[in-house]
Amino acid sequence: MEALWTSAGLVAIAEIGDKTQLLAIVLAARFRAPVPIILGILCATLLNHAGAATLGFLIAQWLSGQIFQLIVGGAFVMMAAWALIPDKEDERAGQPSAGSVFLTTLVAFFLVEIGDKTQIATSLLAARFHDIALVTTGTTLGMMLANVPAVFLGETVTRMVPLSYVRATAAVLLAATGVWVIVAALTGSAA
Repeated sequence: MEALWTSAGLVAIAEIGDKTQLLAIVLAARFRAPVPIILGILCATLLNHAGAATLGFLIAQWLSGQIFQLIVGGAFVMMAAWALIPDKEDERAGQPSAGSVFLTTLVAFFLVEIGDKTQIATSLLAARFHDIALVTTGTTLGMMLANVPAVFLGETVTRMVPLSYVRATAAVLLAATGVWVIVAALTGSAA
């Protein structure tokens, strides 16, 4: 269960103020149809994060040992630095193509999530925990925890807590995870 809760917590915090959360706000403001938007976010996240977790898991199977764990730990520390950089609203997100709200959300959210820090974190978490299902479930839960309120409350959510504090908290959690993995690799204990 550690994989589930760690994945959910890290991604929920990292997602606040992220470009995909901004996309959720834009879609909610444009379509004013929360249910299909939420379902589109859920399906896109499941597809995207299942692929990312599978990739992380497979890489972890291929590469193992102390050096790989040090690389994973270092990647978490780099993600911490990346979390401090504010995201800008993706210009493509505000102009969805024709189609249903669900399909527009599904496609836009899936594409915007590619290469995003939460997708990369999903790969790293799967490499760390060696569990595709729990990591995918956890990161998807984290995405939904961050994005469902954004859909219902729009920009008000991001005004409740200064994004600089949220980014700093995400950076600390990611860095702590990275240091934890590095220390475990160096000491030979199971991280």
